Amino acid sequence: MTGRSGTVRREGRAAPRRPRGGDGRRPRIGLALAGGGPLGAVYELGTLAALAEALDGIDFNALDVYVGVSAGSFIAAGLANDVTPGEMCSMFVESDAHDRPFDPAALLRAALREYARRIATLPPVLFDVAWSYLSNPFGQGMLAPLARLGRTIPTGIFDNQAIHRFLGRAFSEPGRTNDFRKLAHELYLIATDLDSGASVQFGAPGHDDVPISLAVQASSALPGLFPPVQIGSRYYVDGALKKTLHASVALARGVGLLLGINPLVPFDAHLPRPAGGRPEKLVEGGLPAVLAQTFRSIIHSRMQVGMQRYETEYPRADIVLFQPNRDDAEMFFTNIFSYASRRRLAEHAYQKTRKELLERRHALAPVLARHGIGIRFDVLTDPHRHLVRRHARRRAPIPAKAAADRLTHCLDDLARWVELAPAARRAG
Repeated sequence: MTGRSGTVRREGRAAPRRPRGGDGRRPRIGLALAGGGPLGAVYELGTLAALAEALDGIDFNALDVYVGVSAGSFIAAGLANDVTPGEMCSMFVESDAHDRPFDPAALLRAALREYARRIATLPPVLFDVAWSYLSNPFGQGMLAPLARLGRTIPTGIFDNQAIHRFLGRAFSEPGRTNDFRKLAHELYLIATDLDSGASVQFGAPGHDDVPISLAVQASSALPGLFPPVQIGSRYYVDGALKKTLHASVALARGVGLLLGINPLVPFDAHLPRPAGGRPEKLVEGGLPAVLAQTFRSIIHSRMQVGMQRYETEYPRADIVLFQPNRDDAEMFFTNIFSYASRRRLAEHAYQKTRKELLERRHALAPVLARHGIGIRFDVLTDPHRHLVRRHARRRAPIPAKAAADRLTHCLDDLARWVELAPAARRAG
């Protein structure tokens, strides 16, 4: 089924799947997290917090396979190191109240080392350009020599070494590790080899001796924004250059159920939405809005192609995808470097995921049940649940409306049961 914000395949098949290998073990469960910068990371945290509360029979710190790309690598590494979604939300979203906060503003520090390195190359390049032109002033145009100056331009504006330093300290604490080989569960962080364009799976054999914190830095090194990260003799950039989700990394390792979160989808400004404060045309948002829409469209298109291919290549695997709706203005226009915006977006993702689970529970329940996972209706219909403390204090639930909503959902369940009862009796 393809919904407004997610995809589940083969929901109608209610028969239990034979566990992989036929040895009685439950099918392996994996989690794939796409990129999206600090914005995407906060959205993924809100989504994960909602899933962790509402899904019974699954521990997001004890999955079989974790795959992280770009910002998703940050979160995947934390989950594999037994950091809960709630604790990560406290660290990154409500960081002013945490003893080990991470402020996304740390990623806006200038890449001074890269600037100095490029400045050092300027004199010989200028000499080379001048000599080339003076020695043959009429044999070439001005643009050819000037093009050589491109090598003096910094490869990134900001320094993302703060990621490596922060995670290096966090994973050195008791009970955690910065070594892929010492993890209790499989973790794969995807980066792109700059010189070959090939995807590299840090955590796989041959690439598991790299510190996890450094692999996260490499996976999230968006070209142009951050300099390539040197590991050994090679340079690496953002893992999303080749694929969006890299779900095949987990599927190839035999997972029976793959949960995926993709925080970036194109925004459809033509869809109805509450009025106020949003441009009617994205072009009115200037270059940032145009670039954001372009990037999201490319990312989402590639992911859709990948999902169709996975259905053919891995027919025995169930894939459940969570992502924003196309009319999600909150996700598209949020200023992630504002504390208030981070809190609002995390709460938004949390409540949106709760609502989506409730609306799709009839389709999702049989899929998840095949893997020993249930959906907690009592949690999803609890109007008092919030992720962000300040948001909870600001917006008190309305008891009458909450009771009416719960009654509506109960009636929906009853109608669904009446619809399925004749078929169930015939099958019995």
